[in-house]
Amino acid sequence: MATLVAGEPEPSLRDLAARLGVSAMASYRHFPNKAALMEAVSERGFAMLEAQLKAADAAKAGAPALVAQGLAYFAFAITHRRLFDLMFREGTRAGEESPARQRAFGVLYDRVVALAPEDAEAVALACWALVHGLAVLQSAPGGPEQAARVRDVLTLFVNRIARV
Repeated sequence: MATLVAGEPEPSLRDLAARLGVSAMASYRHFPNKAALMEAVSERGFAMLEAQLKAADAAKAGAPALVAQGLAYFAFAITHRRLFDLMFREGTRAGEESPARQRAFGVLYDRVVALAPEDAEAVALACWALVHGLAVLQSAPGGPEQAARVRDVLTLFVNRIARV
């Protein structure tokens, strides 16, 4: 049985229906199978992440806005750990074809273009990889306790790319 979080079995569609208080067959009126349901949940997660990134970005300007986005991403990953894991799970269109993921990445990319237009694609990928890696390490069993240092790490990185 696949897992969403290490050591925790992934619920079946029947389990999910029971948790929602509907019949097992009711879910099939909305989703053809569990994969389609998980895909919809993943897309919703990326829409939630996009909203949080936009709010963080709007609250600041320049390099501090990119740091704020990173902190929002990290907080989202820690606060919504199981959803975050699902969003990047194999089989949930976590790849390029996910429209919601592309919109969330677009918030980051637009800010990076303003700070480092000559290397925007590479810098945006590096930013995403850094904050995603920090979030994964933080939530991993036995991972380092780094939450207090995330702002420092992000500020150091962003200041280097923005040449502050």
